[in-house]
Amino acid sequence: MPVKIFVPCDSASLALGADAVAAAITAEAALRGLAIDLVRNGSRGMFWLEPLVEVQTPSGRIAYGPVTVHDIASLFDAQFQSGAAHRLRLGLTEEIPYLRQQERLTFSRMGVIAPLALAEFEAHGGFAGLRHALTLAPAEVVQQVLDSGLRGRGGAAFPAGIKWRTVAGAAALQKYIVCNADEGDSGTYSDRMVMEGDPFMLIEGMAIAAVATGATQGTIYIRSEYPHAVATMRKAIDLANAAGFLGNSILGSAHRFHLEVRKAAGAYICGEETAMLESIEGKRGVVRAKPPIPAVQGLFGQPTVINNVITLASVPLILAQGAAYYKNYGVGRSHGTLPLQLTGNILHGGLVEKAFGVTLRQLLFDFGGGSATGRPIKAVQVGGPLGAYVPEALWDVPLDYEAYAAVGATVGHGGLVVHDDTADLSQLARYAMEFCAIESCGKCTPCRIGSTRGVEVIDRITQGNNPASQVRLLRDLCDTMLHGSLCALGGMTPNPVLSALNHYPQDFGLAAPVPEAA
Repeated sequence: MPVKIFVPCDSASLALGADAVAAAITAEAALRGLAIDLVRNGSRGMFWLEPLVEVQTPSGRIAYGPVTVHDIASLFDAQFQSGAAHRLRLGLTEEIPYLRQQERLTFSRMGVIAPLALAEFEAHGGFAGLRHALTLAPAEVVQQVLDSGLRGRGGAAFPAGIKWRTVAGAAALQKYIVCNADEGDSGTYSDRMVMEGDPFMLIEGMAIAAVATGATQGTIYIRSEYPHAVATMRKAIDLANAAGFLGNSILGSAHRFHLEVRKAAGAYICGEETAMLESIEGKRGVVRAKPPIPAVQGLFGQPTVINNVITLASVPLILAQGAAYYKNYGVGRSHGTLPLQLTGNILHGGLVEKAFGVTLRQLLFDFGGGSATGRPIKAVQVGGPLGAYVPEALWDVPLDYEAYAAVGATVGHGGLVVHDDTADLSQLARYAMEFCAIESCGKCTPCRIGSTRGVEVIDRITQGNNPASQVRLLRDLCDTMLHGSLCALGGMTPNPVLSALNHYPQDFGLAAPVPEAA
């Protein structure tokens, strides 16, 4: 019987040479006359170990990594195909501490199965949630999502069930489900990992949303910089259609749901839900004024559910295991788990799925192993380029939406970008304003003009040009952007700027934070 060997096909693994490693394993096995079954699985999310090669043994899957082409001959010499000792041997994959300490609910299949192996997906619990949803009335499906406490994982943290209930109750001949997969925040890749590593999970979540709301058409709007995700999702949709999980009759039921992939326009602003709708409709990505909200008047003016990838990918488990099962994870009003993404100056970068309530300190040191440079960590930006810089004094605050809001921070999409003590927070604050100026759709003045003026004011502060007065001006400007911008781009850009000013005044040449004018 051929030995099963796993080599990831995830983009991060490919960037580190996974294709070459897979080809070398195949060639070396043929040279030695060994029968192997090479499986291209998703990544486990331990990127410092990629390419991670796993071998199926009677005791479980044994991991080796990071593996290069030059290691292949020595691995076969050591008989790694039977799980034998080698300097790259990491032991049982599931027992690697980084994985063992996680609560993988949404990512339970990640790296375990081949992304497009439909039978494997079903064997590992796939489509159980959809099958159960089809036995319930649509209102009961919506209630399950409401009862689970699932909130949007794209950053806004709005209860997913309320959006679904609004669309379900709308009177319209056509309704839509739109998945926002325009993952453009710095330090984020969990959406990409789902689409490349477990795409049927996203399809299942969207099909359940369709059953619950009466939507018959769905669109996955995928970031243009994710070609592998686009290709994988399109293949997965074709397979799901052929197997009856999509189409005119979902699993023989009266529900129909057709799904398509749309490649994004390459603009950060198109990650904002209404700008995304404009882009899907073939228009320039410009933010719409609200109301009306998309749940009432969304894509092509029809009721539309808009959720991000992780939100929709969390739904199948809720329907399969029950709302109470999912709600039991987390703290306060933050229920379930969040895939946290460790990036930046971190020794062990990768994906960590934990229940809400974990702290930054645990993530940085228990999982991340400290900074990659070995220097002290100075700041962590949480929640993408519009997230606050969190100082060490706040690293023990539990990661949940309300606790972070109380200290002027945001959980966002779960991206963590780590900076050591060589970072200059004044320049990072300046970058936030510059980023906003570049990526603004230009529709509203606070965002379009305020960000440009913000760059100029920060430059005057760091040049020592009447800094106290300029800091007050900057705070006033941030207040205007916060309360006057049409969308989160202008409204959240003050977060990194103000957090840098408040927690790292020395980087601006200030002895202490300068308060707002009375």
